[in-house]
Amino acid sequence: MNRNLLVTALIATAAFGSSFAASAQTSAANTTQRDVNQEQRIENGLQNGSITTRENAELQRDEAHVDKLQAQDMKNGPMTGAEKAQLNAAQNRTSRDITQAKTNGINGNPLSASSQRAQADTQRNIDQQQRINNGVRNGSLTNHEAASLERGQSHVDKREARAGANGHISAGEQRGIARADNRQSARIYNKKHNATVKG
Repeated sequence: MNRNLLVTALIATAAFGSSFAASAQTSAANTTQRDVNQEQRIENGLQNGSITTRENAELQRDEAHVDKLQAQDMKNGPMTGAEKAQLNAAQNRTSRDITQAKTNGINGNPLSASSQRAQADTQRNIDQQQRINNGVRNGSLTNHEAASLERGQSHVDKREARAGANGHISAGEQRGIARADNRQSARIYNKKHNATVKG
């Protein structure tokens, strides 16, 4: 009878552990999916002219803040309730800022060189964030690895924010952003294809 109790306890512990890991994975997947969605909304605004290059820079500063919070919250494993609430509040602020930028009546020229560069950079953000999200969802990225990649994404976003702060992104500034994006892309690939997987 003691043996049956021991087996039952082990099964219950394993089930709880896997449900806890699944919950942590779902939390990280939800927040990284939201990154993809927010960047897509920014991209749509740039493409239709409702978001200017300068507004994009301000929104990328917001995104950098969100990515930095994600990096801090995910680095030690599952996010706590307080961390989730803080991150959700930051993402809500960014969402409101995107809506404000798109509806404030200040329009940009989506065909200008600066807007085209901002669009290309934002599309790259969407792609990189989607790759991180996919890795979190399929288990090829641990929370710790995703945290490291979000920290890298924060650096890229800050670079974009600095470049567009004056309302203009030069070809040289975009080359610097592209180099940062290339380094980030290689880091995403390496972390998704290493031997470390979510347990």
